[in-house]
Amino acid sequence: MFKFACHRQDLDFTAIKARDIPSGHMDAAFRKGDGDYIHQQGPAPQQLEHDGVGHVVASVGEAIGPCAFSSPAATRDWLKTDAARRFMRAYRKARAWLLDTPARRVAEAETSFFPKIDRAVLTATIAYYQKLGCWTPHVEITRPAFETTLDVFQHAGLITKRHRYEDVIVPPPAA
Repeated sequence: MFKFACHRQDLDFTAIKARDIPSGHMDAAFRKGDGDYIHQQGPAPQQLEHDGVGHVVASVGEAIGPCAFSSPAATRDWLKTDAARRFMRAYRKARAWLLDTPARRVAEAETSFFPKIDRAVLTATIAYYQKLGCWTPHVEITRPAFETTLDVFQHAGLITKRHRYEDVIVPPPAA
């Protein structure tokens, strides 16, 4: 996604001396001074900024726009089950809560998942993501989001052909 975001911003990714570090080691490496830049998901870069170690300078999400980034996947058979309908009811409810709840309250509920992140940093990151549109009110993957995702994978050389929306995406179980 970072490569595609660079492409979208007319930046030459090949001009960057990129290193692929396992995600569990990225933060520590950057804090030790290994590298001038780091690409992470929030709230990690916001915490680096809060700690005075770095500055958030760009947003991959802003550069790419809506895509099918964190999307649930299931077999078509499972989607026909009561368990799938119950899961999707809970998922829809959670998404609605996430969008309708002030970032401060979401951060309170999520803080145990981010023990090394300052609460104010987590709150600000959640507010930013709410504003950015990372979490849509609808749970289905739209055709434009799917096409953008194909653009990302194709640009990275991770797919060799563009798959048809109808072959990959099915509507989620009804509410």
